[in-house]
Amino acid sequence: MKFLVRKAPEHFIRTVNDEINSLLNRHFDSYFPEAAYWEDSDKFSMPVEICDKGKDYEVCAELPGVKKEDLDIDIDKNYMTINAEKKEEKNEEENGYKKSEFKYGSYSRTVYFPEEIDIEKTDAKLEHGVLKIHAPKIAVEKESHKKLSVK
Repeated sequence: MKFLVRKAPEHFIRTVNDEINSLLNRHFDSYFPEAAYWEDSDKFSMPVEICDKGKDYEVCAELPGVKKEDLDIDIDKNYMTINAEKKEEKNEEENGYKKSEFKYGSYSRTVYFPEEIDIEKTDAKLEHGVLKIHAPKIAVEKESHKKLSVK
């Protein structure tokens, strides 16, 4: 008994594409073995959430393992740059063997606000690996009505 199986061209193309990607990745990794460790760079990423609360902005950034003294926040009108440095060191001793590991990394994230923020009233708080920044907007009075005099 024979069975006919119809193969769709998109499956064939996807399979060939996967094989080419695999071949290129293996070839690239053999010339640049340190690039394989770039995949771990997401451990040093900084997810940021920005909320417009009307009169102010609230910025939340995930910074697990980062201490207050390793943070640097710069504000300039409607730009805010968060710089963080992470240091992890592990020293273990078991059954007469010593194991030592360390990771160091620094990362930065710049946030743009569509409106100017009040630098003097902006404050930041780091709790349980979450950085919360409260940035009030500068109140700009816009005149919606104006009478013109004809000259």
